[in-house]
Amino acid sequence: MTTQLQPGVVIHTRAYGDTSLLVELFTREQGRLGAIARGARAARSRMRPLLQPFQPLLLSWRGRGELKTVTEIEATGAPWGLRGDALLSGYYLNELIMRLLPREDPAAAVYGHYVSAIKQLENGTPIEPVMRVFEKRLLDELGVGLVLDRDTTGSPLQSGQLYRYQPESGPGLSQEHGLKISGEALMALQAESLESPEILAEAKGLMRWVLRQHLGERPLRSRAIWRDLKRSAGP
Repeated sequence: MTTQLQPGVVIHTRAYGDTSLLVELFTREQGRLGAIARGARAARSRMRPLLQPFQPLLLSWRGRGELKTVTEIEATGAPWGLRGDALLSGYYLNELIMRLLPREDPAAAVYGHYVSAIKQLENGTPIEPVMRVFEKRLLDELGVGLVLDRDTTGSPLQSGQLYRYQPESGPGLSQEHGLKISGEALMALQAESLESPEILAEAKGLMRWVLRQHLGERPLRSRAIWRDLKRSAGP
């Protein structure tokens, strides 16, 4: 079975044999795919400079098993120009896709959200709101979205109220356990309007706590790299 020239990006690569690469692709129509790019590590390989993260591509592949074989690849434009914290944030998005999105599960909406987030990072949009909105949209598309418009009784949220959030039931007033968060922060996340530092901090705490339920105990490598870089750059 052959698929021809589908929009996609590379989200991870590693060596495979002496001259090939094992690549994780994120494609608009087929979702996340594992594939072998034969000979891509050879010095004269035409694939080698293209199989990099943050390079928009058209990809062709063949195969019916879990691992496809890349047969054709072409760039559809210049690589997205991510630098510094924006680059680290892009790798964080790639790792979320790797860890949360099942292979060969069509995810055109997630692909659109991903490209939008990467372009915002490239254009210098503040990083924290971009990350929180992408995380929220990703969970929505995976069918495990957050409850951000009502409490556990079905009543609309109140901006001046403090809630306890439980992943299974959402925000409640009478729950003894769960993450404390203001109604204002929940409503701002729902509206994807995260402006104040206080709201951003609350939204970040909520998203990290909820994502941990889905990611498990294994830490995100991109987050650890970010912490190490910030520590080495400190006073």
